[in-house]
Amino acid sequence: MDVQQLERTAKELVPPGKGLLAADESFGTLGKRFEAVGIEPTEETRRQYRELLITTEGVGEYLSGVILFDETIRQKASDGRLLTEVIKEQGIIPGIKVDRSTVDLPLAPGEKYTQGLDDLADRLAEYVEMGARFTKWRAVITIGDGIPTVKCVESNARALALYAAFSQEAGLVPVVEPEVLIDGDHSIEHSFEVNEWTLRSTYRALYEQGVHLEGTLLKPNFVINGKDATEKASVEEVARNTIECFMHSVPAAVPGIVLLSGGQSGEDATAHLNAMKSMYETLPWEISFSWARALQGNPMEIWGGDEQNVEEAQKVFHHRARMASAAATGSYSREMEQEQVA
Repeated sequence: MDVQQLERTAKELVPPGKGLLAADESFGTLGKRFEAVGIEPTEETRRQYRELLITTEGVGEYLSGVILFDETIRQKASDGRLLTEVIKEQGIIPGIKVDRSTVDLPLAPGEKYTQGLDDLADRLAEYVEMGARFTKWRAVITIGDGIPTVKCVESNARALALYAAFSQEAGLVPVVEPEVLIDGDHSIEHSFEVNEWTLRSTYRALYEQGVHLEGTLLKPNFVINGKDATEKASVEEVARNTIECFMHSVPAAVPGIVLLSGGQSGEDATAHLNAMKSMYETLPWEISFSWARALQGNPMEIWGGDEQNVEEAQKVFHHRARMASAAATGSYSREMEQEQVA
């Protein structure tokens, strides 16, 4: 394991003002999003859409990395180049999602476990040959009546740690994603408790597995109330609770935290990230973004599977990436939403 190379790659993924595009949606997830806006979900439409994103001119100014799906890393652009080569030419680092999604955790109603460890070493070796330099694995923690349970939090933490160890042994930087879902009516205080527990358990497991933290990134959710809660936390409350939770739970050795949007709109996620950067000038980690829907929602609707709409969709995608980048430096304002490139 080349520790120095892992550290260099991790730092390259979190330079000030840049973040990650999560273009790693599974067939099912992307299919549902396509169908919602009238796009037929096929291998070709998925390829066309992801080519639209990564060929957007100038987007490398705001993105440091792109997380791909297994299908996408094997695909070619319309001009015959591998999509990974197109990504590299934008100055962006290609990465790959390596978990195999979730299954019901046995004897734990309402809870999930992420699978994919069995053949992970072999798949990682293949992805290295394809040009990937980092990986991602998502665990899912649900807040509800009597959940999460210890067995859910601990089993997913151990899986995340094993995944991270396999990745580093293959020379790939692991992006560790223990997502606490916003589904439910829980308060922001309850969210804080579950997030702190989940993160502490995850880092304990990473330590026990011997993972080199300086060669990792964390991809957590914002600490926020459940989407069905009667009391909605303000932007500042979300920012404060999120950072304080990280300060209780995330070792300073971790070079960067790239937050997921968790179903928030692009503007809401951007405002929350901006508040975090504005309210806290000195933090032990670089704070940025790793977003899917918050960057892609509007471009997908505009494109609609029609080649004639590609240019307009790319303009909107470029704008959302620029807004996220501004938030990652604490320089975003809602007024900037009116500055979309004409």
